[in-house]
Amino acid sequence: MGRLTKNKKEVQGKYDVEKHYTVEEASKIVKDISTTKFDASIDLDIRLGVDPKKADQMVRGNVTLPHGTGKTIKVLALCSPDKEEEAKKAGADHVGLDKYIKKIGEGWTDIDVIITMPALMAKLGKLGKVLGPRGLMPNPKSGTVTNDIGKAIQDVKKGKIDFKVDKAGIIHASVAKVSFEPKKIQENTMELLNTVMKLKPSSSKGIYFKSVNLSSTMSTSIKIDSSMLMS
Repeated sequence: MGRLTKNKKEVQGKYDVEKHYTVEEASKIVKDISTTKFDASIDLDIRLGVDPKKADQMVRGNVTLPHGTGKTIKVLALCSPDKEEEAKKAGADHVGLDKYIKKIGEGWTDIDVIITMPALMAKLGKLGKVLGPRGLMPNPKSGTVTNDIGKAIQDVKKGKIDFKVDKAGIIHASVAKVSFEPKKIQENTMELLNTVMKLKPSSSKGIYFKSVNLSSTMSTSIKIDSSMLMS
């Protein structure tokens, strides 16, 4: 067995790694066991009892966290000239069209979210190889392809996140920062869990929430008792 680091020794005894905690308890513990010197992200990992290979069991959606993620989200609005002012007022960090399509084609991806309009999606088709692997391609299902550019930008800036189950049946999402008060961590976590619960596929049988874990950057995971959500 490897030697315990000073930080791991400090964490030991603060909680039982085998015990399942309530979301309220886990939200307090995750702050206590974070030892990074920076404001670490708090992540929620949800293992679902679904088969992602089946189209009717692909769980994906979006949710606006009540207290945001704590991250500064850089938004690019690819829109027509008549929508540029609306996008700027809504808080987009970059606004335009052809200029940015060219920049992306040359490899620029210093953004977190791209919001565009349905009529302009054809222009983005050729950028699939750049945007796809980075998860930046706008999608109507995530609300990033819309004519209501202003609202979409405001939602993202307020803390709207997209999520989807991966090939292993797990949803990974950042829900807060360690600097958040425990109550805010709890409320953000519950908002995502409740949203995922509502998206349970009718074809999914047995236990839906197989496991739920909360952790911060470089911390161990805290097991959450999801029995109240299981069905």
